[in-house]
Amino acid sequence: MQSSDPRKTALQVLNAVDAGRQTLDDILSRTIGDGALFSKKDMALLYALVYGVLRWRSRLDWMIAECSRIRMERIEPAVLNAIRIGLFQMSFLDRVPNPAAVHTTVEMTKRIAPPWVVRFVNAVLRTAAGKHGGIAFPDTEKDPETALAVTKSFPTWLIRRWLARFGIEETARLCDSINAVPPISIRTNTLLCTRPQLLESLSREVESAVPSRFSPEGIRFFHPSVPISKMQAFIKGWFQVQDEAAQLVCYLLNPKPGETVLDACAGLGGKTGHIGQMMQNRGRIVALDVSEEKLTRLRAEMDRIRIVNVSTMVHNLHDSFGKKFFRAFDRVLLDAPCSGLGVLRRNPDSKWRATSESIRGNRAKQIKFLETLALTVKSDGILVYAVCSMEPEENEEVVKIFLYRHPSFAIVNPVSWLSEKIGTAVDASGCLRTFPHRHEMDGFFSVCLRRMR
Repeated sequence: MQSSDPRKTALQVLNAVDAGRQTLDDILSRTIGDGALFSKKDMALLYALVYGVLRWRSRLDWMIAECSRIRMERIEPAVLNAIRIGLFQMSFLDRVPNPAAVHTTVEMTKRIAPPWVVRFVNAVLRTAAGKHGGIAFPDTEKDPETALAVTKSFPTWLIRRWLARFGIEETARLCDSINAVPPISIRTNTLLCTRPQLLESLSREVESAVPSRFSPEGIRFFHPSVPISKMQAFIKGWFQVQDEAAQLVCYLLNPKPGETVLDACAGLGGKTGHIGQMMQNRGRIVALDVSEEKLTRLRAEMDRIRIVNVSTMVHNLHDSFGKKFFRAFDRVLLDAPCSGLGVLRRNPDSKWRATSESIRGNRAKQIKFLETLALTVKSDGILVYAVCSMEPEENEEVVKIFLYRHPSFAIVNPVSWLSEKIGTAVDASGCLRTFPHRHEMDGFFSVCLRRMR
């Protein structure tokens, strides 16, 4: 049920995230609808609470444990989320006075808990307010793993693996980059306008729109004055919302006008649209996904941005195509399902969903999908594998196993056809790797494979 109270709605969203049945984006869409119940100020507060609590949950929980006489595991999840909302306001939102944060949280708790719980919530928040920043956190020098997990707010298992790969200083910078509010990143639809034209149009509706660092079609901005869907440039189809790292993947694919291209796991069509504009609406694109609902939205998106050479197909890549698409495509893109650990700055709920076990499970699925798609690639054709993950199990380990099983494919270093700026994100092995703290974009891995025979 929708509510016009941003704090109450934030609590509903956080409780739904804990239920684990939907992504944060889906929950927000279902809970908020078109946002008509909220003022611009309340909508900003709602998003700040939801994303702030999810980003800083471990740190908030440490603070709660320091101020509570009841062990964390004994606190009801909905009550715990209410305390997190109150404590987040006290710790991170300067414009919300501590008494107001305590009062609104207590009033919200009255709707979901008995009086003694309400008194408990009040006591925890007042104790936290009384400490005035005096809560002690783990010492980085004595226990860097626990200290970073708490102060930067990440699962301990994830900090452990990043420390082993990057060391303390770089892990801290990675965490800080992920916890920072990211800009809105878009890609110019060059079929309809130029990047300078789009920048000019955006200048009237956003704050500080600037060209992206690597992508020649990308733009970054903060604080739009109107919802993106209401921007004139969006209505005209002049751009798609897409992180810069995702934009770079299609440059590896390098589709040409007149070719046949398969976009597997096409989702809502971000990369499909990019492929279409790179092909100048000439040739054939098959956008494939397991979800008919997503493909319905993809078709509407292609209409909006005037891409006309796309057909859609519902298919589960666990199943073979038979003879239908045998060596039918010049280029195939697999944007594979993954842990999403490279896009945590935009999807902080994934911090608390992913596990080391799920990463290994993803690897098996990714290899299976690559093997299914390998049969669809023409001789001398291209197969691009991409994931929004920085983890080796989903990156080079997948590619290594696939190439061992399929010696007819080989990695092609794409630097020869990439711009100089994009080429700097490609490592010595020919793989595109981006990191939030190094490249100011999402964490992606992508590799270009060619069928040699």
